[in-house]
Amino acid sequence: MAEYANPDVLVSTQWVADHLGDANIKIMESNEDVLLYDVGHIPGAIKIDWPTELQDQLIRDYVNKNNFEKLLSEKGISNDTTIVFYGDRSNWWACYAFWTFKILGHDKCLIMNGGRQKWLEEERETTKEIPSYAKTDYKVGATNESIRAYRDDVLKHMGSNNPLIDVRSPKEYTGELLHMEAYPQEGALRGGHVPGAANIPWATAANEDGTFKSADELKEIYEGNAGLKEGDDIIAYCRIGERSSHTWFVLTYLLGFEGVRNYDGSWTEWGNLIKAPIEK
Repeated sequence: MAEYANPDVLVSTQWVADHLGDANIKIMESNEDVLLYDVGHIPGAIKIDWPTELQDQLIRDYVNKNNFEKLLSEKGISNDTTIVFYGDRSNWWACYAFWTFKILGHDKCLIMNGGRQKWLEEERETTKEIPSYAKTDYKVGATNESIRAYRDDVLKHMGSNNPLIDVRSPKEYTGELLHMEAYPQEGALRGGHVPGAANIPWATAANEDGTFKSADELKEIYEGNAGLKEGDDIIAYCRIGERSSHTWFVLTYLLGFEGVRNYDGSWTEWGNLIKAPIEK
């Protein structure tokens, strides 16, 4: 993994196995299917339930500062704790949790390459035991909104030469698939994409075993095929910001782009906005 721009942010399953029980390292599982944790998880891993714990329950936003402090304190996380995120679906939601924690200023965040899939395929130890850690007094310091884009940022982006990356499937991008049936709570009235956005499905960055593709392969995808270049101001989006957080992670940490933002409003917001332009 040394070939990546920031190799230290990725750790292997073996690294995690070697560091189980380390006092200053906590493993955190973040899945699309929140029931998977109960089936079996890495020993000592903490469950993060993205719908109820990372999302505000009244407004559409990530959890606020006070609730984040309470959440991490109750889970035994300190400000200097190194958190290793992993999950299902090639680390979709692990990257979303990573992104959210970065917005709220947690410094030491890592991703386990390959996620839950690779850990299980290697027949490593799992448990159903729920860990209990001593409560801490976590405090949010400086937050970082520079990695988040809002709809007004996307509107400005449309009139510039800066790249927009739609990481959804080709049929979502063209408007053939609205996702209303599979995810009715995340549906949009209109299908299509933001004008000028290029379609680079998030999954093109992942191998079959859930790991990230090599640096050379990623450069070919994003620089060779999509034309991204150093210094670009890049906004990525999907349906609700989870798949685009995976792409945000790839572009920011594995390829070293410095100006990448995740538009977590994504198509659920844009496809329902009055007068927001779309293309099919």
